[in-house]
Formats: sequence, structure tokens, C-alpha cells
Amino acid sequence: MRFEGKTALVTGGNSGIGFVTAKMLIAEGARVAITGRDRAKLDQAVAELGPNALGLQADLNDEAAIDPVFKQIGEAFGALDIVFANAGISGPTPLGGTTAAAFDAILRTNLTAVFLTVQGALPLMKAGGAIVLNGSVMRELGAPGTAAYSATKAGVTGMAKVFAAELVQRGIRVNTVIPGGTRTPIWTRGAREGATLDGTEQMLAPRVPFARFATPEEVAAAVLFLASGDASGMTAAEIVVDGGTIGAPWGAPLFRQG
Repeated sequence: MRFEGKTALVTGGNSGIGFVTAKMLIAEGARVAITGRDRAKLDQAVAELGPNALGLQADLNDEAAIDPVFKQIGEAFGALDIVFANAGISGPTPLGGTTAAAFDAILRTNLTAVFLTVQGALPLMKAGGAIVLNGSVMRELGAPGTAAYSATKAGVTGMAKVFAAELVQRGIRVNTVIPGGTRTPIWTRGAREGATLDGTEQMLAPRVPFARFATPEEVAAAVLFLASGDASGMTAAEIVVDGGTIGAPWGAPLFRQG
């Protein structure tokens, strides 16, 4: 197993891509700490993941929560081999209708908290460690009403390259996974509450060359590759898991003849 004896942190690991990544890491031998804000969801996730999972309730937007999280991980695991900075939120931020607080909330979770998470993890990491950040194709699609979310995901991929440059001498690799539309609960939360995952996928699939969303397992497989020794020659790199959305957009059903 690729992760036998390894330890990992997955932020936002109580649902979606984070949960599936934690599950797959554990299946390959790792011990995994997951974070989440909702205690009930966190407890349910840990119960499903089993004894090699450590659940930590924390709001990583709060700088004061960072040190206690890594103190608990240090006490439980001793060190960290892998960090998947996955936690993030979305929300509409249209021009002319967005408050500074609404805009800043997305920046705080998707960008500042990612920086603070990586910074907080470093004392527990050593040469051979791997950090994976979760980006998004939204960084370059120009979707109306998504200024804050799109800006944060562009920021994540830019920040990953800086991290890679800063950490290369410590032997820690930093890479990014770039999901497109993925079958996770994010599509039915917040401003989309009341929407169904199947209905949303059916609406957006014509814009995706694969004519479907990715599964969380497909994205998690890319994360596991980047976190593993199989990617030992890679840093400051990206893996895009979007069914061709940004690489081959003209292959989408919307543009096909017949």
C-alpha cells in the first residue's frame, strides 16, 4: 500500500472530495486527521472512516484555531507526511450586489485559511512530505457572479507555486489538483439550496466534453497520486480533473454537430 505508515491531514474532510480522499488514503494504509466545522457531520464521517481517522472540529478561518489543530495532530501522530488543503466555500458575489463581508468571507476561507493551514503544518513536516492544494477550473472560466470564488481559486494556484519555491530546499513537494464540476454536496448548498445534484449535472453537462461531472473518487485519485511517491519528481505542478472543460471546450456536446 502506498501510504502504509504515513500520516495525513485533510481539511474539510467530512464531506465531498475531502471525505473521499480521506477514505482512499486510509484504505491505502494512512492515518488521517480530518477537519470540519459541523460536529455532527464530523462525527458521522469519522464513524464511517474507522479507527485510523482523527476528527478535529475547527473553523480554520480563525487564526486562533490553527495552533490547537496542529497540537492535537502532533500528539496523535507525531508528524505529518501529507497535507491536502481542501476546505473551501462558494457563494454568489455579483457586481453591484455584494457586501464587503460576503466577499471577504470567501477570501478568508478559500485563500487565507489555506495559507495558514500550510504554515501551521510545516513544523510537523519533514523531507519527503507532500502538500496538495485544491483549486478549481473556475479560476479561468469568467462565470458571472463568481468574482470572489474565482479569484480565490486563481490565488490558490499562484500561491502553490510560491510554496513550492519556498519549500523545495526542505524536500517538501507542493502541487495542485484542479477539479471541474464534481458530484459533491456543494451544488445543493447556500444560494443553490433546493437544487438537486442530478438536476445541476444535467443542466451543466452539455458544457463538459465528457458530458458529465467528475466523481469525487476521480478527483481524489489525482490527489493521492500527487501525495504519493509516484509523483516524486513533481512540484509546482497541476492535475486538471474536469472532463476536458478547459483543455478541450469545443469537444463539449453543446458544440457537437448532429
